[in-house]
Amino acid sequence: HMKQVSSLQNPLIKQVLLLQEKSRERKKTGLFIIEGQREIELAIKGNFTLKTLLYCSDIVSEESEVITAVKNSNSEVIEITLEVYKKIAYRTSTEGIIAIAESKKKSLEDLKFTNPNPLILVAEAPEKPGNIGAILRTADAANVDAVIIANPKTDLYNPNIIRSSVGCVFTNTIGTGSTDE
Repeated sequence: HMKQVSSLQNPLIKQVLLLQEKSRERKKTGLFIIEGQREIELAIKGNFTLKTLLYCSDIVSEESEVITAVKNSNSEVIEITLEVYKKIAYRTSTEGIIAIAESKKKSLEDLKFTNPNPLILVAEAPEKPGNIGAILRTADAANVDAVIIANPKTDLYNPNIIRSSVGCVFTNTIGTGSTDE
């Protein structure tokens, strides 16, 4: 039987809001929020682990491909009411699905290249999440082998980066580090 959450006071709902608003909470828990079907699909494709999937049955069918895929993994799937969904949804044009996912450490040591002559885009201290998202989208379109963000001013799992990168943050090869590194 599917769990359902209808209270705005539910601890899980409070956690979702904290993870969206606070970089500190994302770093502390190693979790972040993904909203939208396409973004969640790309996160799965990028081998991110989804801990919990929340969906609003007023907006999206339980039979949707994404929900079915997540149900078949060992993630928890929880139905939420429209009221709860509206409270936690970050975007207005929305698809009724929000996931809590585990973040990956994007250290420079983890970068691996198949291309012997890789094309790498390096961005120094980008500040605005929307700009980082645009950089990631462009890198994806240009088939760049990796994006290195030196001295990032915001964490990569900021909801604005996820939204403006249209999920490229999950599928691009990304490394972050200090300028010296």
